[in-house]
Amino acid sequence: MQYGIFTVGDVTTDPTTGRTPDDTERVRNMLTIARHADEAGLDVFATGEHHNPPFVPSSPTTMLGYLAGMTKHITLSTATTLITTNDPVRLAEEYAMLQVIADGRMDLMMGRGNTGPVYPWFGKDIRQGIPLAIESYALLRRLWTEDVVDWSGKFRTPLQGFTSTPRPLDGVPPFVWHGSIRSPEIAEQAAFYGDGFLHNAIFWPMEHTAAMVNFYRERYEHHGHGQADQAIVGLGGQVFMRHDSQRAWDEFRPYFDNAPVYGHGPSMEDFTRETPLTVGSPQQVIDRYAGFREQVGDYQRQLFLVDHAGLPLKTVLEQIDLLAGEVVPVLRAEADKARPAHVPANPPTHAERVAAARAAGEVATHQVAAADHWTGRTAEDDVEAADAVMR
Repeated sequence: MQYGIFTVGDVTTDPTTGRTPDDTERVRNMLTIARHADEAGLDVFATGEHHNPPFVPSSPTTMLGYLAGMTKHITLSTATTLITTNDPVRLAEEYAMLQVIADGRMDLMMGRGNTGPVYPWFGKDIRQGIPLAIESYALLRRLWTEDVVDWSGKFRTPLQGFTSTPRPLDGVPPFVWHGSIRSPEIAEQAAFYGDGFLHNAIFWPMEHTAAMVNFYRERYEHHGHGQADQAIVGLGGQVFMRHDSQRAWDEFRPYFDNAPVYGHGPSMEDFTRETPLTVGSPQQVIDRYAGFREQVGDYQRQLFLVDHAGLPLKTVLEQIDLLAGEVVPVLRAEADKARPAHVPANPPTHAERVAAARAAGEVATHQVAAADHWTGRTAEDDVEAADAVMR
């Protein structure tokens, strides 16, 4: 199982010192955090995509391309790639380029983001968020899997005889996750294509997360990609640790209380009870996160948010060391011991995807997702279908 960290890249005043980093310092700190995670032995570093203050990661491929040359082992990913407001043509080009630069040591997570004003900034209508996500991803797949694309749709100008360059590494596109916290249509989209589904549960109770993940698993099996328990699932989480759990509570409380998203809202006691946020000792984190498989089944990726709300860089690096040195080895051993042999331990690597394509005798540059073998529908046919199934 993969364990890693993700960042939202917020620029936030440290409530204990009153100091606010500028954008340059925050970006450079994110690079330091990613390199430290690689050196510590974590499996994944993922960055969000935002285009508004107080967030700085507006160009994920620039950051990840740099990190591809500065890290050795860690998988580079996105915590959101905005499929709704980015042009699918640019996404096809930029992430294929990143895939080549990283030699396949990357994947990405499609999402719609959490900032409403971003839609008009990029000429889109937030009321069309789900249809945009469905149509744009259908086009992105074609750009990656077909050498020459003729296409027309609702949300961008038509394409005639278009070839996206560079072509995906070894003819196999990057592995894609679809991230959503409340939209069953996106879970359905992930299941239709046999892609991964990541539920970033940092603001939601596990009961809601379990409902979304289980719906995705059922639809994954329905679409013929394997058994429900073989679906590729990821979760988002959030921790703050010290060996003395009371010290962890005392140290983290001012950061929690002033965090840009949930600060001045629920109490830290309520939030830790209702969401996966765990504040305490490494053992308390182990106990909490080891139990999540009972609610969502065996899953393949767990990401932790550790660098937000104005936490100093030194503190963030200490959190990474605790994760990598004391928490992850135990969680990994417990997950490996409990997982049935037929369930994947990790998301598929690039090498595994290439080998599978070759073993199947497929010409990777011409793979196109077929219609659902049960209904004949395609993912973009009816964006209301998934919502109807959930109801």
